[in-house]
Amino acid sequence: MPAPEPLPPIGKPATRALEGIGITSLRQLDGSSRRELAGLHGVGPKALRVLEEHLSRLGLRLAD
Repeated sequence: MPAPEPLPPIGKPATRALEGIGITSLRQLDGSSRRELAGLHGVGPKALRVLEEHLSRLGLRLAD
């Protein structure tokens, strides 16, 4: 099993929003809905872009 990847620096509001729904590592986001994440208070376009860049490096992605 791969080691957990911490969330990248996406800002405190976005980090708190993800932690609030139980997301504490990058790998947990694989296959998550981009639209649902964007609906979280604090998760904006920049945070999504950073998350997608980091997921891509691991061969992972968000769902459309």
